[in-house]
Amino acid sequence: MKKILVIQQKMIGDVLASSILCNNLRQIYPKAQIHYLIYPFTKPVVENNPNIDSCVLYEDSYKKSSLKRLQFLYRIRKERYNMVIDAYNKPESFLVTMASGADVKIGFFKKYSQKLYHFNIAPIDKPLTNAGTALENRINLLSCVAPNFKFDLRPKIWLTTSEKEEAQNTLQKHGILESDPFLVIGILGSDESKSYPAPYMAQVLDFIAANTSSKLVLNYMPKQANEVQTICALCAPETRSRIISELVPTNIRAFLALTHFSQALIGNEGGAVNMAKALGIKTFTIFSTWIIKEAWNSFEDGSNHVSVHLQDYKPELYGDKTAKQMKKNALPLYQAFTPDLILPELEAFLNRLKN
Repeated sequence: MKKILVIQQKMIGDVLASSILCNNLRQIYPKAQIHYLIYPFTKPVVENNPNIDSCVLYEDSYKKSSLKRLQFLYRIRKERYNMVIDAYNKPESFLVTMASGADVKIGFFKKYSQKLYHFNIAPIDKPLTNAGTALENRINLLSCVAPNFKFDLRPKIWLTTSEKEEAQNTLQKHGILESDPFLVIGILGSDESKSYPAPYMAQVLDFIAANTSSKLVLNYMPKQANEVQTICALCAPETRSRIISELVPTNIRAFLALTHFSQALIGNEGGAVNMAKALGIKTFTIFSTWIIKEAWNSFEDGSNHVSVHLQDYKPELYGDKTAKQMKKNALPLYQAFTPDLILPELEAFLNRLKN
């Protein structure tokens, strides 16, 4: 029986994106054992995925202790994987790939690591489909083992019946009945460089409240509570009355189940947007001023999935600079990304939700 290890450490959005490798491998090798190496905090987005037989968790202690890292690598060796697909392509995953002793090792082409892999896949810069390069590059890692296979590039999330029922009960407790429309708002990104400025976000929320009858459920991390209060304080009284402030998902699975019943997710680009898309929920995404839109605007169709980026409106601010170079200017660039640029497209998106 073939035994395959897929490696994708790092963030939730990346882990969800690379789960398409597991989904497609299940179709290519129906009887294979498929293991997925990820960080523990990202596991909720792949729970109940029938295409993953085991999640191999890379603990923080492995980075801090050479002994624990060696013990982990020894366990990897003992698994006797036939194939390793490294979608992470960083020193941590290089070590795992080397330790595996797999007959087939696949990774992205880099000059300093090309001898490590049997197949080095060159990433593409421009998308060939509306899936975006983040997903296309990942699925291209399988092109060497299944060149004529028709790949499914859409990440998926599997919710249980009990999770959905618990979410419905939670919504009812907070006054949101089955017939009540509500929107999930990605009010903040993972950090300041990925978050639409507070005064601007308040204007966006006011616009949503003025143009819909929907209640608003805010999604954010507990440590961001003070920043969220600042944004809400800038909103109009009518907007604040629509925000269900007591309803804050306690964990990722709870967020997923609540989002499953929403009309759409509107807000900052990040893992929450990718999760909503994997649930089949409509999205309106405000991209950070430095993130490459073509990588992560997956399945954008101008209707169900819409995104806005400062570069769409003011390309002269960018020139030929890389994302890494633009990140240094993320906050000043945000000042140029004024709500008046966004609101016409947001209005059209909200109008389509009413139909």
